[in-house]
Amino acid sequence: MNTAIPQQHRTAESVSAENVRFMTGVYKWMTFGLALTGYIAYSLSQNEQLVMQLVTNQLLFYGMIFAQLGLVVYLSARISKMSATQATIIYLAYAALTGVTFSTIFLVYTKDSIQSVFFLTSFAFAGLSTFGFLTKRDLGPIGTFCHMGLYGIIGFSILSIFFPSMLGGQMGTIFSLVGVVVFAGLTAYDTQKIKNSNIIGNEGTAENHKETISGALTLYLDFINLFLMLLRLMGNRK
Repeated sequence: MNTAIPQQHRTAESVSAENVRFMTGVYKWMTFGLALTGYIAYSLSQNEQLVMQLVTNQLLFYGMIFAQLGLVVYLSARISKMSATQATIIYLAYAALTGVTFSTIFLVYTKDSIQSVFFLTSFAFAGLSTFGFLTKRDLGPIGTFCHMGLYGIIGFSILSIFFPSMLGGQMGTIFSLVGVVVFAGLTAYDTQKIKNSNIIGNEGTAENHKETISGALTLYLDFINLFLMLLRLMGNRK
């Protein structure tokens, strides 16, 4: 039985405090996922021969890409029907698998530029997410616009698999700039959406933990995609 106190019987201060604790949990799990991804990516990059084998084995490489996509879709679609533990395990499995595929960027970009872009992304993400959390303005229109841009990015990326030259030269720069704008907007919008989706009074429950994991996954995806777009723009290639 749900014995939570209805939101209308709570003070504004208690609601605000619970939202802060909820978002702290979201950021904690997002950060943990990023740390896991970074650790695995960097550790594997120390064995360049192993990473080269991963890149040259296209069946394995694209198999992992599709496995990542499958985990995200499965977690997003089924999280309400799975346990909090299952949701956490799938999220961490996705972060770990992303770390494996991310090890390949060390073959293309210098370690210093990867580190520099990561810190730039961290500062930008912190500012954008803070804005999304604090602003009273409805960011729904921005979210709608950015989602339209996201569909365009996905479509363009699929076409580039068959026509790699599409991502070269000026078109590649434009693609990355659009990507930065889209994922910057989504970071602010998703933060506001996640905060507003928090069910007041659910704190400490399994449902609350699943909401936290779902929010962490969303912001994790915003962060890594913003990072990749900035890396394409600013990263120093070997």
